[in-house]
Amino acid sequence: MPLRQWIRSANCAIEGILHGARTQPHLRYHFYSAAVVLLLSYVLGISRSEFIVITLAVILVLSAEMLNSAIEAVVDLLSPEYSEKARIAKDIAAGAVLITAFGAAVLGYMILFPYIRDIFHQGLSIAKHSKEEIALISLVLVLIVVIIAKSYFGKGHPLRGGMPSGHAALAFSAWICITFITESFITSMLCFMLAAAIAQSRVSFKVHSAWEVVAGALLGALLTFLLFRIFY
Repeated sequence: MPLRQWIRSANCAIEGILHGARTQPHLRYHFYSAAVVLLLSYVLGISRSEFIVITLAVILVLSAEMLNSAIEAVVDLLSPEYSEKARIAKDIAAGAVLITAFGAAVLGYMILFPYIRDIFHQGLSIAKHSKEEIALISLVLVLIVVIIAKSYFGKGHPLRGGMPSGHAALAFSAWICITFITESFITSMLCFMLAAAIAQSRVSFKVHSAWEVVAGALLGALLTFLLFRIFY
């Protein structure tokens, strides 16, 4: 079925991200930096257009690092012995990452520096955001933390197995988001039951252990709740 094929393709794509995070320290550092920069942008309350620029810069850096890792893997496959041309190919790919990262750093400095400078004159004041904006950053940060956690534990696939359960994390994150957005007890309970059913299905299908599902649920719910308490 088309949906099943799309899910399988998405799993392969995210598996590539997870493999890169497991094997490439620089990619893990970029994920750490992405989470910190996005969170800092919310704390400082930068404008929507500035946040879009920051987000695009983060995406470009992550994409460039992954392409560099893919090129290195292909070069090693084609030229297992030392080759000057292979070295040049790797150096050029690494140079592309350096240019992208340097450009992102310049953009980040130009956008964030005035806000950081104001902290020293006016003190730190955490910006407030709409519920929808917090829901978006919550889901993004939960996904990043799941990828980092799975790369750390080194087992399972992004959509199948491993610590923690990504399905449970995202499901319970969505439950907290919907609870804050709707402020409806009935809607919250229905979403909670749906999230619990998703988590239970991961155990029933023997994709995850109970502990992996509980860890994912707690991760998604607590991180999202904390973000709403901070920014709303």
